[in-house]
Amino acid sequence: MKKSIENLCGRKYTGGRKIAMRSRRKFEIDRYPNEAVIGSNIKVTRRVRGNNNKTALKTVEFANISNLEEKKTTKSKILRVIKNTANKDYERRGVIGLINAIQLKK
Repeated sequence: MKKSIENLCGRKYTGGRKIAMRSRRKFEIDRYPNEAVIGSNIKVTRRVRGNNNKTALKTVEFANISNLEEKKTTKSKILRVIKNTANKDYERRGVIGLINAIQLKK
């Protein structure tokens, strides 16, 4: 389901409804954000404006963890999301974001 960015319709100064003479353009339509959760890897590819493609992850099983002190990067399995600073509700739902505190199994 797509959500609209702005209303095309509005109100007249008398309080009556204005009805748009056209429908939404492709660039005026927005999508709901992609919220990756823990699970087997599932990717979604969608066509976007300009005949380009965007790839989004629906579920993720592994993450690359960098240790700057040892200068090593390891692939680790995600066990659960402990903290998500973007939204407290994301912690409850287990949504994986860019900067999270996650419990890993190495």
